[in-house]
Amino acid sequence: MFQKILIANRGEIAVRIIRACRDLDIISVAVYSEADKEALHAQIADESICIGPANPRDSYLNMQNLISAALACGAQAIHPGFGFLSENAEFAELAIKYGITFIGPKPQTIRLLGDKSKAKQTAIAAGVPVALGSDGAVSDFAEAEQWAEKIGYPVMLKASAGGGGKGIRVAHTHADLKNAYDTASSEAQANFGDGRLYIERYVENPRHIEVQILGDTQGNVVHLFERECSIQRRHQKLIEEAPSFFLDVKTREKICGAARDLAKQVGYINAGTVEFLVDDHKNFFFCEMNTRIQVEHPVTEQVTGVDLVCEQIKIAAGEPLSFAQEDLELRGHAIECRINAEDPARNFAPCPGKIHAMHLAGGSGVRMDTAAYQGYTIPPFYDSMIGKLIVTGTDRTQAIARMRRALAETLFDGVTTSTDFQLKLLSSDIFVSGAFHTNSITNGDFDR
Repeated sequence: MFQKILIANRGEIAVRIIRACRDLDIISVAVYSEADKEALHAQIADESICIGPANPRDSYLNMQNLISAALACGAQAIHPGFGFLSENAEFAELAIKYGITFIGPKPQTIRLLGDKSKAKQTAIAAGVPVALGSDGAVSDFAEAEQWAEKIGYPVMLKASAGGGGKGIRVAHTHADLKNAYDTASSEAQANFGDGRLYIERYVENPRHIEVQILGDTQGNVVHLFERECSIQRRHQKLIEEAPSFFLDVKTREKICGAARDLAKQVGYINAGTVEFLVDDHKNFFFCEMNTRIQVEHPVTEQVTGVDLVCEQIKIAAGEPLSFAQEDLELRGHAIECRINAEDPARNFAPCPGKIHAMHLAGGSGVRMDTAAYQGYTIPPFYDSMIGKLIVTGTDRTQAIARMRRALAETLFDGVTTSTDFQLKLLSSDIFVSGAFHTNSITNGDFDR
């Protein structure tokens, strides 16, 4: 087992990894930008190293600075968390070059599955259902036009090298296609340095369901069931649940089995998530695979009893999975709400600033993963998420009631957060009935 791990991230996920290190009796090393000097992760880690100015390009995205920090402190491994460099094959290769273990899949796996068009081809080879679309990235707009006519409108244009909801646009008619293509390509170039797009048939008002995967270095691969992630705004997830109330037992077995087959196809190692779009008839289509830990991993932990971050570390250290597929079972229902420092009344504008006072929810079945504390000043340079509120109940009805209670108890004075908006969603008839899809917020379904 590793003696020391450097955490190449910040905020809530860095705190989460520090706690996992403590549970495994491993020394944790935090890195922080100049803007994050007072951040919680920098304060509670066993060691902390400043890696540069506030701009992520000069700190959390600076590969050389991160590797230098790891070498300077004697860390045997790097945990990338999510976001930043977590799905960057070059960073994983650089760590390995300097004798540092990258806590994640192999660089070649990241590269294969990180290219969305290649990932789609891999899914096809594994027998996983995919939506009709281009064979790979289209070379230009003219080719995109040809594919759109071939597969039929509406179509979705997606960044080939992207993820996280960036570089995605829908064209409902030929008249929409050029603007959708240009906008998606520009956004992909700005976020990933790669403007290539692929095109596929758009599934109207789908549900977004993802499956958690773990694979070890001995070739064992398991799924840890699915998460329901259909409550989204502009392709950004807001609320996640486990398990999905929409799936029946037969469909659950099929979709989880398909995800596991894909992971086996590529010899997947460590934690990953296979994402699917599911239509009203429970037909599912491969969307993408994220080669890292997900923001919403706690709901899976709550219903399976598996500590996914600890498992990541153990797998990277060469340990086999301590359980088999048949040992896993679902227990109860979990819901997660992402708490963002933003103002829904002002088109969800970020709201950095000082937290003068705060009260976090507690009680039976409530978990709060956060890097916020009283007196902390949220910087304006990074993602607006300041925490994740997770509840667990014996069933979905109890979980919803607990989440309503927990949201009502969660208070931040000094900054505006999304808690009231989340409470509105949880209190709506459409959420309780489960009659929502990925476009429900955009369509105004929760306002009716």
